[in-house]
Amino acid sequence: MGTPGLLVSAAHKSSGKTTVTLGLAAALALRGHLVQPFKKGPDYIDPMWLSLAAGRACVNLDPMLMAHAEIDTCFARHGAGAGLRLVEGNKGLYDGLALDGSNSNAALAKQLGLPVLLVLDARGMTRGIAPLILGYQAFDRDIRIGGVILNRLGGSRHEAKLRAVIEHYTDVPVLGAVQNDARLELVERHLGLMPDREIDDALARVRAMGEVIAAQVDLPRILTLAATATTASPPAPGRPRPPQRDRLRIGVARDKAFGFYYPDDLAALEAEGATLVPLDTLHDSQLPPLDGLFIGGGFPELFMAELEANVSLRTQLHRAIADGLPVFAECGGLMYLARTLNWNGRSAQMVGAIPGDAVMHERPVGRGYVRLQETADFPWPRDAGAGDGALRLGHEFHHSSLENLDPSVRCAYRVQRGHGIGGGRDGVLVHNVLASYAHLRHTGGNDWPRRFMAFVRDVKRRDEAQLARLRPALTEEPAWSAR
Repeated sequence: MGTPGLLVSAAHKSSGKTTVTLGLAAALALRGHLVQPFKKGPDYIDPMWLSLAAGRACVNLDPMLMAHAEIDTCFARHGAGAGLRLVEGNKGLYDGLALDGSNSNAALAKQLGLPVLLVLDARGMTRGIAPLILGYQAFDRDIRIGGVILNRLGGSRHEAKLRAVIEHYTDVPVLGAVQNDARLELVERHLGLMPDREIDDALARVRAMGEVIAAQVDLPRILTLAATATTASPPAPGRPRPPQRDRLRIGVARDKAFGFYYPDDLAALEAEGATLVPLDTLHDSQLPPLDGLFIGGGFPELFMAELEANVSLRTQLHRAIADGLPVFAECGGLMYLARTLNWNGRSAQMVGAIPGDAVMHERPVGRGYVRLQETADFPWPRDAGAGDGALRLGHEFHHSSLENLDPSVRCAYRVQRGHGIGGGRDGVLVHNVLASYAHLRHTGGNDWPRRFMAFVRDVKRRDEAQLARLRPALTEEPAWSAR
């Protein structure tokens, strides 16, 4: 047997899988179990909630962006020492982009040796639930469906009928029966769940969900099922941290407007010598001393008035970028650096470093995985032997477009798959800024944290050399510099 583990999946999207997984993580954590959560696929918001529920940072496992060996290593490293490795799938158990199912939840469960807990939206179902379960079992006999949780039940009579049907026609145990309950509902909007940072009582809500699930799910049997996992890979060693003298101050915008970051990518930045400095774009009036800045995705459109009102920070950031501050911005970060942000007939001034306007649309503009080819203008140091035109994988999910962009602006990528900023391009380059709609991960050979940190160091060395030449005529350095 391996370390206890479980993959929670569903028959189809919107079955309540996320709330059940959150409730399980919270219920077990509240009872003293050390739960390490994982989320399949490219997702930021569900992992935020899972991290809150488990008290440990949720890590993404993405078969489209990670090789099998990377998934095994990530699963082993982050799951080391945990009593339960809990993986939430995405969409349905057998759903995925590949016809052969090689990137499905089922394939991930098989690779990691995990039994599957299947969440079924039982609304309007009685006897029909049996062929559904039997079909899911028969479709791939190598997948171990170790139990089902009946969700969104209409009452005790409905539950009794379903249990009788499942017991009569199948050999799959019912490990939980969850009634409709307002305490299990989380607010959704155009990119999925509302992030926990925007809800003042998020922790209390998660704990309440845990108690609701604990009362309706057989936790001891869940743990018994998890103990049948066959994963047995050893934990991989972590990266050595650089000496303290080599560390650089890298700002990270983390507030209600910006919060889309992969924990392992932030850890990789730290391993490359970054001291991460939090920046609140809504309330910080001063830009702290920084060597570089990372602005991830988020919902700047929901806070456009507050972002515009923080004139002091916007002005200082604009000046710092003009002075050469290295910046990496993804999606929402690109929107914040644009000239204006426009949504629902309103327009707000943003940083203005990018000579273009971000415009929100009702429907997604770009959605899904992207394939990018680096142009000759790509500013970060290239990997040894990569040369021009290196291919990078990532993902995008944006309802905005960048319009009225100065045609003279250079771009870092040619888009082979995806939308980007349009016209087959992505990765706007202004001064030492690289801003794109694509979200990157340091997987599949794309070690962007190392390359970004190398770029920051190169910029710092150039600035220090120039400063040394001009020192007699200068009295102070740029305000953003941490030197």
